[in-house]
Amino acid sequence: MFRRRTSGPSVGRRGRGVKILPIVLFLLYAGYYWFANQEEVPHTGRTQLVDMSREQEAALGFQSYRQILNQEAVLQSGEIVDQVREIGRRIAAVSEDPGFDWEFNVIQSDQANAFCLPGGKVAVYTGIIPVAKNIDGLAAIMGHEIAHAIARHGAERMAHQKLMQFGTLAAGMALSDMDRTTQTAVMGALGVGAQYGVLLPFSRDHESEADYIGLVYSAKACFDPTEAPELWVRMGEASGGGQPAEFMSTHPSHETRIRQLNEWMPEALELRAQHCQ
Repeated sequence: MFRRRTSGPSVGRRGRGVKILPIVLFLLYAGYYWFANQEEVPHTGRTQLVDMSREQEAALGFQSYRQILNQEAVLQSGEIVDQVREIGRRIAAVSEDPGFDWEFNVIQSDQANAFCLPGGKVAVYTGIIPVAKNIDGLAAIMGHEIAHAIARHGAERMAHQKLMQFGTLAAGMALSDMDRTTQTAVMGALGVGAQYGVLLPFSRDHESEADYIGLVYSAKACFDPTEAPELWVRMGEASGGGQPAEFMSTHPSHETRIRQLNEWMPEALELRAQHCQ
């Protein structure tokens, strides 16, 4: 007597397929999202993905800036404060200023750091002053940070992270019929691929773009652009050569930055000659 075969996949067979519909829907959404939110980066002309208005971005920058200043020791006056504000004023004057409400402050701290938040909110930590060494080195640092804000790199990263989150969700739905072990392994591989194949190279590209735009700004503001590669020589000395391998880092290596800055130097020197008779 033959036993009737039940319909549907068995437990042993279940979990091997990939659902196509979530992937198709994600690709359609990603295509719409990408093409509906394109902007152009000032000076470089690169197209970028940004889904946030400048007003929203500036409001977030202002909120974060106030929180940081409230938690730190902000210098109210002094030579370094005057220098930072003068450098900032000159660079802002030659930048593609989108109507920022500029503010420049110096924070007393051992951190070798500086930043510019959306809306033109700049802070320089005193710990970076010895590495900057001189006015031109400090201008290279501030030009780089200001370039990040004007190029809207923060908003672009947020848009890409949002797209990655949707992609991860779609991948999870597409693989939901797989057994748990296989699904975890595939999702882990996708995560590693996204990290090292998309997110980290994307971040390094932002840093290189800010290096280039910042070099142009400092040259047009009549600072010496040749100090920029020297700055990264000093950065390397200050870090003791302790950088991770470039493919594992959010930033290009010091050697890469020095090479790129020297490649861009003829343009920077020409701009300086044009603007600083």
